[in-house]
Amino acid sequence: MARWVLHVDLDQFIAAVEVLRHPELRGRPVVVGGDGDPTKRGVVSTASYEARVHGVHSGLPLRTAARRCPDAVFLPVDREVYEAASSQFMAALRGFDAVVEVLGWDEAFLAVETDDPETTADEIRDRIRAATDLESTVGIGQNKLQAKLATGFGKPAGVFRITHETWFEVLGARPTDALWGIGAKTAKRLKALGIGTVGELAATDPSALAAHVGPTTGPWLVRLARGQDHSPVTSAPYVPRSHGRETTFQHDLDDWEDVRREVANLARKVAKDVADDGRDTVRVIVKVRYAPFITQTHGRTLETPTTEASQIETAALAALAQFTERRPVRLLGVRTDFAR
Repeated sequence: MARWVLHVDLDQFIAAVEVLRHPELRGRPVVVGGDGDPTKRGVVSTASYEARVHGVHSGLPLRTAARRCPDAVFLPVDREVYEAASSQFMAALRGFDAVVEVLGWDEAFLAVETDDPETTADEIRDRIRAATDLESTVGIGQNKLQAKLATGFGKPAGVFRITHETWFEVLGARPTDALWGIGAKTAKRLKALGIGTVGELAATDPSALAAHVGPTTGPWLVRLARGQDHSPVTSAPYVPRSHGRETTFQHDLDDWEDVRREVANLARKVAKDVADDGRDTVRVIVKVRYAPFITQTHGRTLETPTTEASQIETAALAALAQFTERRPVRLLGVRTDFAR
C-alpha cells in the first residue's frame, strides 16, 4: 500500500463551536474575539464564513470587523470550551491506525498507508462529525507540505489531493506566498528579484537565490516551490519554540514611563512561563503597536541562556530602549525564544 500524508483541519473551528452552543446563530455572521464587545479594542480570533465574505478575518481589529459587517453577532472568547472540543477532535483522530501529529487546537497531520486516501479521508471526516458535530476538510499529499496546501483547496468540508505530478498544475501560476512558510514580506522580497510565482521560484538556481536571501533560506525556498518536504509526521508532543504575553490597552499609553512599567510587568509574567517550562531562553523580543495600528519589534539576545526573571526583564527593557519614537502605544508584547 502507498503511504500518504493527510492534513485534517476543522472548518471555522471556534465559530463552529459557538454555533453548536447557539444554534440560532447558524447561517448568521459570527465573530469571536476579546470579550465580545466590538466597541472595545481587541482582535478577531475567528469568524464564520458568513462574516468572512465581508472581509472579516483573524487578527482584524474588532472595531473594523463591526464596520465591515455591522450585522455580525460578536461573542467573547471561551478558551475552555474550545479546548474541550479540540480534545474530542484529537481523540477521534487517534482512533485511526495512523501516526498523528498535532499542529494546534483544530488541525493535525496523519501518516496513513492506503491505496485509496480519499476514502480514508471521508472516513476521518465522518468520525470527527460523529464525535464533535463539527465539519472538517482533509488535504492529501505525498508529504506534509502538499497535504497542508491541499486543505485550502478542499475547504469547506471537502477533500483535495496534491501530488508530485499535479504540484505545478495546481500551484505553478500562483504567487509565492501561496506556499506554506512564505509570508508577505518574503514574497515582496522575491518579487523584487523578479520571482513572482511558485513556478518561477521553482526554476530559480538555489545558489543564486542564496546570494540574496542567505545560504540556508535560498535553497529551502526553492525546495518549497518544488513541493519537496522530507519532514516526517511525528507523534512527539508539540514543544513551543517561545513564550509570549501581550496586552491591548483600551486607552493609548502616552507616557513612556507607563510603557516601561507595562513591559517590565509583561516580562515578569513571561519569565514565570519560562521558569514553569524549565527551558532556558536565548532571546527576548518586545513588540510595540503604536496608535492607530503600526507595529514594530526589537529584540535582545542574552549573553547566557537563562530562566532568570531579572535577566529576562532587563533584556526586555533593553529591547524597549531601541524604540526611538515616543508616540502613543495601543499594544505591548514580550516574547522569549528558546534555543532550537
